[in-house]
Amino acid sequence: MPICFPQETAAVRINRYEKGVHDADLATARRIAQSLGVPLAFLYADTDVLAEAILTLGLLSKSEQRKAVADLKARLAQAGGADEKS
Repeated sequence: MPICFPQETAAVRINRYEKGVHDADLATARRIAQSLGVPLAFLYADTDVLAEAILTLGLLSKSEQRKAVADLKARLAQAGGADEKS
């Protein structure tokens, strides 16, 4: 079910969620994500890079997602682990 805010209050309500003035419950967050056409995890990403990765993975099929994650894990193992998080 898409989320429906009245036109005159939609921007204010979303802005309050973004700024942390109000917390959206999980059901509301899920509807916002569906309305925006993004994975739910995108709304909770800590960084822009992580959000971009979530969006990119979300465009792939489930099998392509598994392969991409396996490829990333292999690259990480080959590089000697996650020494640097920046």
